[in-house]
Amino acid sequence: MSVQQNDFSKWYIDTIQKADLMDYTPVRGCIAFKPDGYELWERIQAEMDRRFKETGHRNAYFPMLIPESFFQKEKDHIEGFSPELPWVTEAAGEQLEERLALRPTSETMIGHLYSDWIKSYRDLPVLINQWANVFRWEKKTLPFIRTSEFLWQEGHTAHVDEEDARKETMQMLQVYKEVVEDLLAIPVYDGQKTPSERFAGAVDTFSIEAMMKDGKAVQAGTSHYLGTKFAEAFDIKYLNKENKHVHVHTTSWGTSTRLIGAMIMVHGDEQGLVLPPKMAPTQVVLIPVGPWKKKPEIVENLDKIFAELKAKGIRVKLDDSDQSPGYKFNEWELKGVPVRVELGPRDLENGQALMKARDAEEKTAVALDDLVASIENELTVMQTRLYDKAVVFREENSHTHVDTLDELKAHIETSQTEGKIPGWILGGWCGEDACEENVKEETKFTTRNIPFNPPTEKKTCINCGNEAKHSVWFGRAY
Repeated sequence: MSVQQNDFSKWYIDTIQKADLMDYTPVRGCIAFKPDGYELWERIQAEMDRRFKETGHRNAYFPMLIPESFFQKEKDHIEGFSPELPWVTEAAGEQLEERLALRPTSETMIGHLYSDWIKSYRDLPVLINQWANVFRWEKKTLPFIRTSEFLWQEGHTAHVDEEDARKETMQMLQVYKEVVEDLLAIPVYDGQKTPSERFAGAVDTFSIEAMMKDGKAVQAGTSHYLGTKFAEAFDIKYLNKENKHVHVHTTSWGTSTRLIGAMIMVHGDEQGLVLPPKMAPTQVVLIPVGPWKKKPEIVENLDKIFAELKAKGIRVKLDDSDQSPGYKFNEWELKGVPVRVELGPRDLENGQALMKARDAEEKTAVALDDLVASIENELTVMQTRLYDKAVVFREENSHTHVDTLDELKAHIETSQTEGKIPGWILGGWCGEDACEENVKEETKFTTRNIPFNPPTEKKTCINCGNEAKHSVWFGRAY
């Protein structure tokens, strides 16, 4: 059995370390992003930010420290986050009068300020996003996927009514789906969270869920309709056109650096990191091979190719270091670089170079005159190929044949016996929390979401056998 199949966590840790994406720090659960790792976040950030601005949102920044009294104003919110909050109790050698939390999310601070900023219907909608770090003191951590401090964006909007706020909630979920599928080449199921899984203080939570190569789920993004809950807690009112003071309807939505971990887990192979071309810090590496130092024309040709690729906006590196070609091939494979080009004396004589895609077995001989166009094409084709591979994997491991809890247990047992992953199952759910909880206790499968477009409609609840109100994805999650 391969390392990826046998010990996925070990494979994952080895992969991100060999790719030089991060390092551990002395603070538990807090990692340092190395340049290649941080650049992955910058690519996500740039694409998200562009789309946010296209939909009328603007960026702002709010304090990291939040007074304890703010959390007490929204009961569900404090109950949901209380176990994960780190507190500041002392500053400049003196005890603080009120404890300050390191933000787990910013609804409370922003709610407090929106109550001052919003006075009239003319002030609405308020469409603000924040790029920030947040803290949630996790008991079990995994770099990028679950850390005590992580980077994210959080949108916080205020609207005149429910219709406008719900439209915003769904619009942003769609933005997330498009970015994750198009940029990171990760297929997702979009749908609504069950009440037990929704955001603390939300009326409704919607999510996009992605399947990793070990069959576990990563919640890749969430969008929340908050109703008037936070508006009532923080007294966010406006004077409407009928000259009455009414509460605004708010939303919040977020994605984080866990998307980096998800991308690695979806596309990585036995050799390690595989990066979608749109995400890769280095898209193409040019490597001279053979006794190239005796043939200056080799590097001259590579310099020319380098300049042409650079002019087309392709992120390219020329590796003319003293390391052996085998060492270089391995090094750049570990970094997940999508396309490698080799040029040696014999290739030059034949007017060609060898090109290899990171996810392909074989090298391809390409005429030097066609090389730049071939590289451009390969980057485009590989992006689509990685997405398509991930879709096939997800479909093969999304099961619709399980109708009862006993069948789910049997499915899990059979999968383990045969050395397969159990993946996700589409199960019926009657809507009772007790049934959802029992499935979790018995199998460790949690509800991922109620998909907007389920592959089939389930008729009976997987736990109690009563009529199903929803068809729900169940799976183990990070």
